[in-house]
Amino acid sequence: MTLIDLKTKKDYLSDTVKKMKPSGIRRFFDLASQMDNVISLGVGEPDFVTPWHVIEASFHSLEKGYTAYTANAGLLALREEISGYLENNFNVKYDPEEEVIVTVGASQAIDIALRAIINPGDEVIVVEPCFVSYAPSVELAGGVPVSVHTKSEDHFKLKPEQLERAITSKTKAVIFCNPNNPTGTALTEQELAAVAEIIEKHDLILLSDEIYAELTFDHKPVSLTSLSSMQERTILISGFSKAFAMTGWRLGYVAGPKDIIKGMLKIHQYTIMCAPTMAQYGALEALQNGRENVRHMVQSYRQRRHFIVDSLNEIGLDCYLPGGAFYAFPSIKSTGLTSEEFAEKLLLAEGVAVVPGNVFGESGEGHVRCSYATSIEQLQEAVTRMDRFMKSL
Repeated sequence: MTLIDLKTKKDYLSDTVKKMKPSGIRRFFDLASQMDNVISLGVGEPDFVTPWHVIEASFHSLEKGYTAYTANAGLLALREEISGYLENNFNVKYDPEEEVIVTVGASQAIDIALRAIINPGDEVIVVEPCFVSYAPSVELAGGVPVSVHTKSEDHFKLKPEQLERAITSKTKAVIFCNPNNPTGTALTEQELAAVAEIIEKHDLILLSDEIYAELTFDHKPVSLTSLSSMQERTILISGFSKAFAMTGWRLGYVAGPKDIIKGMLKIHQYTIMCAPTMAQYGALEALQNGRENVRHMVQSYRQRRHFIVDSLNEIGLDCYLPGGAFYAFPSIKSTGLTSEEFAEKLLLAEGVAVVPGNVFGESGEGHVRCSYATSIEQLQEAVTRMDRFMKSL
């Protein structure tokens, strides 16, 4: 044994990383992966395979030798399609050359957006329950996440007065997802306009995560960017994972004001270079010729939504009808169990994996997230097992 082995091992991790908790979702996925005959309602991805014409376009790009880097911001042809898609579907117009970046998933877009705008100590309001990466991403960028807890009695809809109460002199931005993961809540244009008014009043930046926008069931999708003068202060984040069934392709995009996008591109250049070329050609095909595929998937999710919500209510788990995404967020408070206790006991007793609501923030406690992005047959079996579990309690 050498002298260096006898010394106390040096701690090389940063204080920020040491304080950061691992993803609460992964713990249940890891536990479920060690069991047989598990039905997972936990995974936040479509059960559809990426449409063949998209896969084929990616193959053809390789056959044609398109294996080099693209421009840092992505293929101009893809950025032009993204710009056209946003204008046609959400009535917002972006310059594809200076206001759009193709990213490695929407998650990278969130990361570089926060790093581009945050100074140490800046506060970022995080509307909860929310995607698990928001608060850690704020912390990694040097900011301070400030939680706003939406309420189950409001179906987890953000109220403007809640948002305003959380704003201080240090508040720099708000990060907000609509439709929401994990609750499935989708705000109407009128409700979004009330939120936009507060953001404009206090001169804040909005990170608008619209990855589930296509999966809006009860009204036409609305982008916060399209309201009033919000485009000049909004960083719009989206991608191809959810609506286009391309989760493993890891391709997203961000659109926003020219000066912010220019700053984000500098970070993107140094950390990523560019998104994978073959994936970009697949996304180009998806936008050009994939609208019918999206409509088919949305219709299927709409049918499954009604089935799972009706079934959950029938077995004694109170659940409102979500307006978007592919998640139901039933209350399990009647069982007397915490979210984690319920999820773990259900998994071990009946082999059904759900995600405890508290991993999405304090206001998610007392609920679990159930993804209905799986076949009706699997959903039927999952509900049968959950019913048996509820009766056993």
